[in-house]
Amino acid sequence: MFRYISKSILLLLVLVLACCVIYPLILWGIGQAIFPFEANGSILKGPDGKPVGSQLIAQPFTKDEYFQPRPSAASYDASASTSSALAASNYALRDRVARTLGPIMKYRTGPKAGKPVAPDIESWFQKDLYQGKPHIVAQWADLHNSLAQAWVTGDPTHAAYVDDWTKAHPDLVAKWVKENPATPEPKAADLAVLFFKNFSEGYPGKFPAAITHETAGGKSETKIEPVNEGSDIQSVFCLMWREEHPEADLEDVPGDLVMASASGLDPHITLQNAEYQLDRVATKWAANLKRDPATVKKEIDQVLQQNASAPWFGLTGEKFVNVLEVNLELRRRYGAP
Repeated sequence: MFRYISKSILLLLVLVLACCVIYPLILWGIGQAIFPFEANGSILKGPDGKPVGSQLIAQPFTKDEYFQPRPSAASYDASASTSSALAASNYALRDRVARTLGPIMKYRTGPKAGKPVAPDIESWFQKDLYQGKPHIVAQWADLHNSLAQAWVTGDPTHAAYVDDWTKAHPDLVAKWVKENPATPEPKAADLAVLFFKNFSEGYPGKFPAAITHETAGGKSETKIEPVNEGSDIQSVFCLMWREEHPEADLEDVPGDLVMASASGLDPHITLQNAEYQLDRVATKWAANLKRDPATVKKEIDQVLQQNASAPWFGLTGEKFVNVLEVNLELRRRYGAP
């Protein structure tokens, strides 16, 4: 019996050595010798030589000087790759798409052809009427409770502002608790709709937005203030504006500008998407560098064309650009924003 046990143990040791040591070492050696860049995560480095990200994983870019990747349901977290799985009929999906489009979409035809829609969204919002009824912000919160709650929970500044509002309006909170006995100690998110209704009454035609100011000491301070224009208005209320203006003929946009990939980590965007963002990127760089916008736009367009490629060595499909690679090239050419 000992002979069988010893043979089994010996076989186990040989298999462990072969499968867990020798085989991985061989693959590691081949990878390091022939494919070192890919084997080590396809890491790209910035002008200072420090790693800035993987060529294979998308990451967010928020500055106007940079091209932006596709939306991500995973918040660009490589350990949480996922899609939103939201249907086209889901208001949350339509709202996310509209928030992207609000500040950038343009009219296709008519007297305003080629001009942005954003100023008209602001003008419409300032009238504070939706479907003939006053208080757009209150209606928005009442119709879409989850979006109102997401506004509160999505930013610590927002939650703190609602907490302060709660302390300043104990009578309204007490009435709400009486009407909702199942929630005797409501949190800020629970009171989101009530907060927005009260805010809309006190500030008609305005919306609470985080505004950053420079302090006397050279530091920045962010506060919630009532606003009636800006990116918050253009994005949050784009869908409601569209519902009241179905006749407006708007330009089409590249699908990958507003739709996430299945993984939420796709590092590429179509060349068409990049060219749609080109005006914004070039205008911002030209302002920073104090150069002619047309010249800067031409230079950046050349960067896009040089970095664009189609699958199978260009034999099939649309042309794509890697967002991180293009943005790094802009950083090398023009410096830090």
